[in-house]
Amino acid sequence: MNQAIRNSWVAAIAMFALIFGAISFVQVVGADDLKGNPLNQRAILQNYCNDRGAIIVGGAPVAESVKGTSEVCQFQRTYAQPALYAGITGYFSKNYGATGLEVAMNAQLAGSSDQQFFDRIGQLFLGNQPKGASVELTIDPAIQKLAYDLIPDGQRGSIVVTNPKTGAILAMVSKPSYDPNLIATQDAKAESTNINELVKVPGINLNQNVSGPTGELLAPGSVYKLVDAAAALSSGKYNKDSVLPNPAEMPFPGIQYKLPNYAGGNCYTQDTASFAFALQQSCNTPFASIALDLGRDAIAEQAAKFGFGENLGDQLKLAYARGSGFPNDLDGPGLAQSAIGQKDVRATPLQIALMTAAIANNGVQMSPSLVKTVRSPDLRVIDEPRPEALRTSTTPEIARQITEWMTSAVSQGIARGAAVPGVQVAGKTGTAELGNGLNNSWFTGFAPSNNPEVSVTIVMEGVDITTGAKLTSPNAKKIFEAVLNK
Repeated sequence: MNQAIRNSWVAAIAMFALIFGAISFVQVVGADDLKGNPLNQRAILQNYCNDRGAIIVGGAPVAESVKGTSEVCQFQRTYAQPALYAGITGYFSKNYGATGLEVAMNAQLAGSSDQQFFDRIGQLFLGNQPKGASVELTIDPAIQKLAYDLIPDGQRGSIVVTNPKTGAILAMVSKPSYDPNLIATQDAKAESTNINELVKVPGINLNQNVSGPTGELLAPGSVYKLVDAAAALSSGKYNKDSVLPNPAEMPFPGIQYKLPNYAGGNCYTQDTASFAFALQQSCNTPFASIALDLGRDAIAEQAAKFGFGENLGDQLKLAYARGSGFPNDLDGPGLAQSAIGQKDVRATPLQIALMTAAIANNGVQMSPSLVKTVRSPDLRVIDEPRPEALRTSTTPEIARQITEWMTSAVSQGIARGAAVPGVQVAGKTGTAELGNGLNNSWFTGFAPSNNPEVSVTIVMEGVDITTGAKLTSPNAKKIFEAVLNK
């Protein structure tokens, strides 16, 4: 055999091995990822016209397949209370793929999951059309609607309500929202027109990983001071009786910039502050001084323990924007600004909610969950996720101490708008400055503080101080009351 023939055989064998390897990867290793890819229309086309399972909230379907009149496509996907649940259900479209739970739970909804194998065999023998499983959510419909209505139309904002002991999400909303029926329509021309109009709306949650509670990456402002407090107590250098410097401005050697203290509370009345006072009034300079003392790594490590920088999509069953961790390469002013939730620090509303829930739950952060049960067409439970601890964010002692300070921030400090008569409420406000007098206004907290049943996180984007104060703490109070009075 001459060299040319030998080289040809080697090339042929190599090409065969490459093709065989690629096919094996697509069919075995990468099969699940490809099926779950929202851009993979083949998976959608295979069951687009089938009787897809419903997504259920409070016993009623918010997404379901209904029998239509078309001879080509027997079933049509429809959405009830569409704007209220769009950020969770997503849409199921023949031409634009799927988002939200429609793609994350596609195998169950389509009836193709491993748990539904025998159901498929039974349907085959009976000659029935494939039918998917229903997915029941943890969402409380009354709390979901209340939270949605608390965001004024035309205002960009998000609200997340959870059970801190289980991780169950009771409500998760954002505005602006949209109607998934406009994209799920079988009228291809109308579908194209509708989606072209929707993508023009700033902040709309068409894709969960770029907007809404799971996708909007925002400067957290002073709610980030809870990270600083946990880092300080964990370091052993500080305790509940520590006295913190509280100057009106924090100067830095060699530059003109001075970090100002928060002007909205009573920080200016004291040159030094206790932790309780600093959190009550949301003073900037005490927490900036803690960060400069402990160093960047200590703050970053505590942020990581609260889950900053982690992708929570697998736990949540939704696309998730990986919230930024604590920035690298910070000089003194940069570290001071970052410690109070400004500069390059970013987080999703859900991330702040999980941080707060960890404090409420004695330092243990539970995995966030939206799915309560998955039921086969005969209503048999085929999956029922159990509460699962995600990580230990801090010690029970530190969590209880921060809870005490957050409780005083509501009873005596600038978060008093969240106070509920007869109930101890723990809370923290935040104001992330955007310039031109506008801010992202935050509230995060839980109640009752001595035995938490509900955690609430609210952010209103691009508002002035007065508007932010009206739309955060007072709205949290309404949600606390609604949950606790059920």
